[in-house]
Amino acid sequence: MLYRRMKRLFDDSRSSAGARTLMKLLRKEGFKIGICRVKSLMKKLGLVVKQRVAYKVTTMRKHSHAVADNLLKRQFNPARANQAWAGDITYLRTHQGWMYLAVVMDLHSRRIIGWALSKRMTVDLTMRAMQMAINLRQPKAGLIFHSDRGSQYTSKRFQSLLWSNRITPSMSGCGACLDNAVVERFFGSLKNEWLLNVYHLTRESMKTDVEKYIKYYNSVRLHTSLNDMSPIEFESVRKKCAA
Repeated sequence: MLYRRMKRLFDDSRSSAGARTLMKLLRKEGFKIGICRVKSLMKKLGLVVKQRVAYKVTTMRKHSHAVADNLLKRQFNPARANQAWAGDITYLRTHQGWMYLAVVMDLHSRRIIGWALSKRMTVDLTMRAMQMAINLRQPKAGLIFHSDRGSQYTSKRFQSLLWSNRITPSMSGCGACLDNAVVERFFGSLKNEWLLNVYHLTRESMKTDVEKYIKYYNSVRLHTSLNDMSPIEFESVRKKCAA
């Protein structure tokens, strides 16, 4: 039973879950197991974790649009939901050509609450991701949305969407990738834990796979910063505590 469950959890993570993560997942399911035994069983079962690779930033910053001040200031752990969101864009390769993924994350829980894919990196892409997040969360006034200075975020259309929903923009300093480090880590997890060594023939298959990962990330993947809970579990616990 233990062997089968460990193998299933490892396969569900697409060979990205290490010994410590597997131990935490198994303990959540009631197994009494330590890190040394997990490492031993991983070796016995031939479970080898994927190696990470580096990726470059893709958003375009050469424009004449006005930029917002950095209101977030790397405060990545807001006390409640819908207090601070963050977004960014990354690229994904398919046989049919590039795709671009825009996401919106609630920094309180690290949950991906909005996302959109397109073969072009446009303002429409970021607006669709933001609109999904707005529809899901229905935020009240006072919310901050943090992004880089890419034209997809500084455009008048995107800024109008923010202000019309009483969302205050915040933007990273020029060339300061650490100002949006949490979203960058999500992209790294997507590419290294899910898409590494997976070749997609079509953009449609990539879209389906990205959707699968976002569901896995939100509901299953454990986060050390969330006391070893998934984003959805963390939100649920916080709601119960506040009730």
